[in-house]
Amino acid sequence: MLRLAGPVIAAEVGWLMMGIVDTIMVGPLGPSAIGAVGAGTILFLTVIMIGFGMLLALDTFVAQSFGAGRIDDCHRWLVAGVQLAAVLSVLLMVVSLGGVMLLPLIGFHPDVLALLKPYMTHLVWSTPPLLAYVVFRRYLQAMNLARPVMVALVLANITNVLACWVLIYGKLGMPALGVVGAAYATVFSRLVMAVFLFVVIVSRERDHPSGLREIPFAIDWPRIKAIVRLGSPAAGQILLEVGVFAAASALAATIAPAAAAAHQIVLNIVGLIFMVPYGLGTAAAVRVGQAVGRRDPDGARAAGWTALALAAGTMVCSAVLFTVAPRLLLYGFTSDTAVLEVGVSLFLVASVFQLFDGIQTVTTGALRGLGNTKTPMLVNLVGHWGIGLPIAWVLCFHRGWGVQGLWAGLAIGLILIGSTLLQVWRTESRAFAHAGMM
Repeated sequence: MLRLAGPVIAAEVGWLMMGIVDTIMVGPLGPSAIGAVGAGTILFLTVIMIGFGMLLALDTFVAQSFGAGRIDDCHRWLVAGVQLAAVLSVLLMVVSLGGVMLLPLIGFHPDVLALLKPYMTHLVWSTPPLLAYVVFRRYLQAMNLARPVMVALVLANITNVLACWVLIYGKLGMPALGVVGAAYATVFSRLVMAVFLFVVIVSRERDHPSGLREIPFAIDWPRIKAIVRLGSPAAGQILLEVGVFAAASALAATIAPAAAAAHQIVLNIVGLIFMVPYGLGTAAAVRVGQAVGRRDPDGARAAGWTALALAAGTMVCSAVLFTVAPRLLLYGFTSDTAVLEVGVSLFLVASVFQLFDGIQTVTTGALRGLGNTKTPMLVNLVGHWGIGLPIAWVLCFHRGWGVQGLWAGLAIGLILIGSTLLQVWRTESRAFAHAGMM
């Protein structure tokens, strides 16, 4: 598990670090810039996660084909994924640009809105390379080739840091673009990710021919439909999960710049640590899927429970960190007294749901390996949108808890989702094991 999950986790951390770097780099521009970049990033991701989730089906199909020894099938899934990503890129860019036009209707603080619109308008152009990267990544890691994915994120982060420094503040003779410079830096870094993984795939095929060049690029409708059929619930699940935090970010941005900034900073740090169980969930999906492909129910169960144990240990440690040293974590982003005070209280709330957040993402991955993407979607719908967000709204705006109330409601939803999906994994993995013995 660690041999596969290690590079995947590093890649996930690297992926999120780009958003965190953007937030840190615009920090000197003030709370409004922090709120705009943070809110813009998560709002964009809310839309792009439709494509992300759809393409997660490649974890299942490529891993199961690889486990069954069908390398030619792996190649065909790659081609179908690229074709679907091209269509999704156009659709999601149109949706994103339409969403930018509707931003004034949400009720953002005027100072945040003035920076949010140009940031998101330029960030939208990172959609095609981002979805291409997702396809290449799913293909490689499902075949146990996760290290190139990690290297791609390292290169992308280096690009992002340098580009942010040059474009935000106008270094090396460039004009100072502020938050728009952060958006351009993100576009460049995502292009680096996609190009690097494409070169890896082409080079690997040249050095170790496996028939990839013989696969026709003609549109493979049956495979595209299969990806959409399995990926749609996964997309729905991710959209529901990311969307609830996007909704919380939008609501936080209506309170005050300090609350929006604290929310985004803590969300960035919590999200960074969340990448560890998220990476373990991805590895669980691959290893469970490979075990299903080779008809090994004991291997599938062992992969899922191993990932869960590792995630639980990680999230317990993070909960302790949030309780003991919240200010130390915040000082890397801001010295604003108001932001610090709100941020400390949010870390205390986050410490309560850490374990359950780790459990829900790993069980989602393990269930995806079994081919079940519908249950996590339904559980997220009820937990986040039916229970968590309504409670968050009441606590924030009717009980006077402010942004702390938003986080308390989200915590309740995550606790319910994690507990439920753990029981679902326990039941379905047992059923798979029982079916394998018959």
